[in-house]
Amino acid sequence: MRARRTFAALFLIASLGIAGCGASDTSSGAGAADDKAQSDRKPAAEAAAEAAGGSAADAKAPAKDPVSVLPTHIIRTAELNVEVKDAPKALADARAAVQSAGGHVAGESTERIDDTHVTSRVVLRVPQEKYDSVLAELAGSGKLLSRKADAEDVTGQVVDVESRIATQRASVARVRALMDRAAKLSDVVTLEGQLSSRQAQLESLLAQQASLKDRTTLATITLMLSERENKDPKKEDDDPGFLDALGGGWDALVATGRWIAVAVGAVAPFAAVFVLLYAVWRWVVRPRLAKHRVPGPAAATAPLTPYPAPGPDQD
Repeated sequence: MRARRTFAALFLIASLGIAGCGASDTSSGAGAADDKAQSDRKPAAEAAAEAAGGSAADAKAPAKDPVSVLPTHIIRTAELNVEVKDAPKALADARAAVQSAGGHVAGESTERIDDTHVTSRVVLRVPQEKYDSVLAELAGSGKLLSRKADAEDVTGQVVDVESRIATQRASVARVRALMDRAAKLSDVVTLEGQLSSRQAQLESLLAQQASLKDRTTLATITLMLSERENKDPKKEDDDPGFLDALGGGWDALVATGRWIAVAVGAVAPFAAVFVLLYAVWRWVVRPRLAKHRVPGPAAATAPLTPYPAPGPDQD
């Protein structure tokens, strides 16, 4: 009896131990499974969060328009008419301002009008980024009389010319490739004609591109500088006085003497030639003519010596 109780107690203790081990194994396996599931779910969640964040960032970021990112090409021109006190000095200042901005002088002309004032016209080329500052500086160099500014957007024209250049270059390359493979002389001649025509068109497009680049890179400013016309403050009297009359008479006398001297100077060569010819005639030609003069009729019929009258003894 006592042995049975002891055996039963030992069996119960063993059963409880085995059950505890199984429960611990089960709980540890469940915990490991839960940890694995959580670890599997974490990257998925993080990936979903990153995907959601990326999509949200993409949604917040503005869509890029391929047309809006193209650079704009604008031709800027301006005309200024400024009145200054000293036109040459203002012209030198304008040259210095343009050169300091990285531009140059394209043309210049200066004229003095009626010996009273000077006007200058100068064509300036300045970089686009310095256009506004240079224009403001030139307009403030004196009294601004007129101002005109224009801006022309030629972006479409620039893009069109570039596209046509690319197409024309590809066409020229194809013709050259055909010429390399041509075997007949007639084919070579035909292809040379095509190549010359397409190269001429390509050169024309390249010239248009260069012109557009020059006009869009450098702005053109035409500056007119003019001085104020000087007016004589002295007013002439209506009635001339004695001194005015005396001065006028003296001026008339001097002018008359000057004209007489001019007339004498003009006649003097002719008078000298005339005197010389008269002297030659008087002292050279005339004496010789007198020596060689032929006797006249009176000298030829001179009276003859009379003979004595015959006497009575003479027959």
